[in-house]
Formats: sequence, structure tokens, C-alpha cells
Amino acid sequence: MLRFSSSVSRHVRKQHSLRLIHARSRNRCYPDEEDDVYKARRREVNRDDYFQLYKSKGQHILTNQRILDSIVRKSDIKPTDTVLEIGPGTGNLTLKLLEAANKIVAFEIDKRMVEALHKRVVERGVGDRLTVVCKDALKAEFPEFDLVVANIPYGISSPLVAKLVYGGRRFRSATLLLQKEFARRLLAKPGESEFNRLAVNVSLVADVEFVMDVSKREFVPCPKVDSSVVIIRPKAEVPDVNLEEWCAFTKACFGKKNKTLGATFKQKKKVVELLGFSKLTDSNVESENHIDSNCADDEEECSSACLEMGGASSFKEKLMGVLKSADFENKRPSKLSNDELLHLLARFNQAGIYFRDRSKSTSVVVESFD
Repeated sequence: MLRFSSSVSRHVRKQHSLRLIHARSRNRCYPDEEDDVYKARRREVNRDDYFQLYKSKGQHILTNQRILDSIVRKSDIKPTDTVLEIGPGTGNLTLKLLEAANKIVAFEIDKRMVEALHKRVVERGVGDRLTVVCKDALKAEFPEFDLVVANIPYGISSPLVAKLVYGGRRFRSATLLLQKEFARRLLAKPGESEFNRLAVNVSLVADVEFVMDVSKREFVPCPKVDSSVVIIRPKAEVPDVNLEEWCAFTKACFGKKNKTLGATFKQKKKVVELLGFSKLTDSNVESENHIDSNCADDEEECSSACLEMGGASSFKEKLMGVLKSADFENKRPSKLSNDELLHLLARFNQAGIYFRDRSKSTSVVVESFD
């Protein structure tokens, strides 16, 4: 969660003028004191063009025109492009995009922002090239688009990135303004302390480029943390692997990324869960023969009583056999490359070990990678 200093928190609870948001502010954060201009802005709370910005919804408006121009320039937008924007707010970035692209499709869930955005584009005479969809971007189906350019709410970063790179819509690139910490995790490499499931899953299907950092002082209201701009470019060719199986596999491995794979796959819950998937896949046995997957999640090896149920003991031996034969038993997920993980998944699948219920397969993988 973002945390705000006391004076900024008081400011957020007040209403903010669209004039303030649209203009580039010389002093965006006042952590210790309020100057006369800031106090004057707070007194202007009863005018019709004021409304409250909610930090819980990630409503932090980027006001620096130089940075906005740089984001659009780095996005390499063509005059014929349709650009998808998530969370346009009051339209600072949207107006810049309309100068470069043919059409903008913007998803904005806040009706007040939609009204403010419509007002601005109509005043500029470009309303016919903007389509605003007042729906949740995570739940709605995206139309066809060429690229994404967006300052997205921090709270939806992981599921939105997952939806973009695994959602089935082909696009050229996604230029995203993200929380700096999240961007670092997205860019992390094997062996680095920040390497995680997010980086693993995204790097399988896309390349990520760091563009620039953006200070928290460039936003109204001012958040507690800095941001970064990255560009995600889908790969022309991706490994021949079932993406749902891959995501389920990395979730199993990276639950404790610094734990050895041998220790991870000896746990009661993991053995019983994977045995259940194996039975559903290979035998389609009746529900009374399924193993109860509500075992306690502890660090010890399965007890003999639990392992004797439904052949779990032999299944555990199969799991360990795969890890040992491929020399992965003492390796840690945080140190492994995608090629190594793909190899291990292939060995598991060849042995009849799967990481999801394949009877419930869908064509789209959308989930948080955290």
C-alpha cells in the first residue's frame, strides 16, 4: 500500500482542481509544510470543477509535460496506430497520444474522470478519435490495438501485465509507468535478489526494456514511492509449452523461491495436490478415490500414514526421481534460467506429473504473477 505524509494525506482528502492537475506543478509534494499557494488551492474546494482524487484507486496524475512527451516518443507510435490506454485519468497523457496516434481506446472505471476526459478532448476538437470504455480493465475484453501506453494504477500492475502478455491479443509493445519496485522485479535476472515468478513468466513470452525513472514529485497527489517507465515487447517466437501448465509450474516452484526444489516437492500439501492432478489427468478416477488436499502446509516430509493413501508414497518417489535424474533436487528456483525451468517441466510432464487440472483447461491465462 502507498503511504502518504500527513500534509499530503490532508490534501488528498480535500478536492483537487482540474486546472491544477492539467498544469505542470512547480512544487508537487509538501512533506513538511504548506506554502501560501498550496493553502490557497486547498481553500478552493467548493468550485464546480473540483473533485477528490482517491489514493486507494491509484489516482496519481502525472503532470510533467517533458516526461509525458518522452513517454510518447519512446513508444514509437505510428500515425495509423490504435493505442490502448489503461487509467487515463483526466487526460494528460491521452492528449499527447492523440497527437501521435490515429485512435485511442481508454479504459477508465471512474465516471468523474471519464467526464473530465471527454470535456478536454472535445475542447481540443479530437473527441472523434477517442473511445472511452467505463469498465474494469481486468475484467473487460480488450478490442484490437497496436500498442499500449499507460500510467496504470499500482494496485493492478501484476494482473494487468499478465493479461497483456498472456491474454491472446497480439500487440507491438506496451509502454507502462509502474511503481519503481515492481519495475525492478519485472527486469530482474536469475541469481539477482529480486528475481521472481513475475520476471520468469513475463520473460518467457516478452522482452522488457528499462526506459527511465520518474520521481514521485511529478505526480498530483504525490505518492510515497517513485515510478519507472518500461517497455514490454512480445517475442515473435515463444517456447512450445502450454502456458497454463507453465504458470502453474512456476507458481509451485516460486512459492519459496530460495528453497531447494527437493524440499519444496517433499511437502505434504504439494505431493497430495500433484497426485490429485495426476489422477484427474491419467485415470479420471471417481471422487471417492481422490486424495484430500487439505493437508497442513509444513516443512516436514509427508507422514507414512498420509503417504500410504492413494499411492502417494510411490508418487513422492516419482517426484524425487525426476528431480534427481535431471540434477535439480538441490537447486533453487531463484537461480534457474527459463531454459532450465522448461527442461524440468518437460521431464515432469514426460513422467505423467502435471501442475493443474487439465480437465478445466481454458484458452486464456490471466492471473496475478505475485
